Amino acid sequence: MVLFKTLIFTILVPGTVTVVVPYAIISRYSARLPFQLGLFRYGGAILILFGAGMYIRCGWDFSIAGRGTPAPIAPPKKLVVRGLYRYTRNPMYVGIITVLLGETVLASSLVQFVYTVIVFTLFYLFVVYYEEPNLRRRFGESYERYCATVPRWLPSVRNRDAG
Repeated sequence: MVLFKTLIFTILVPGTVTVVVPYAIISRYSARLPFQLGLFRYGGAILILFGAGMYIRCGWDFSIAGRGTPAPIAPPKKLVVRGLYRYTRNPMYVGIITVLLGETVLASSLVQFVYTVIVFTLFYLFVVYYEEPNLRRRFGESYERYCATVPRWLPSVRNRDAG
């Protein structure tokens, strides 16, 4: 049932953020990036697939290891620190931003890039002012140790298996 709830949330929220809104932006506004990407713009498809894969893996970890969903109304019951969460505290958000950047590159869309910056800003504010304080209350010292060793956004180059 948890996997089903995760799937429904994914279709409604990240699906809207990464598919519905970008489609509306790209199909309505023709403003292009101020430089030509040529064939490199097809690298955007790789970014889209990579970001979607990150999100799917994180959704799986939330459901299986955390016994919850990405939705704030049904969060994981256990702190998830496995998989991509060993490298960054917010790989799900990083995955979504990677998808949006891929769409920006693929469409060479300036407006899509601005949308991506706005989405990242909203993610940042949500994480800092809601999610992190909530996780500190729920998981206490274990979350504090996790924050001390795992960066918020960009993956660390340190080997997580070494400590």
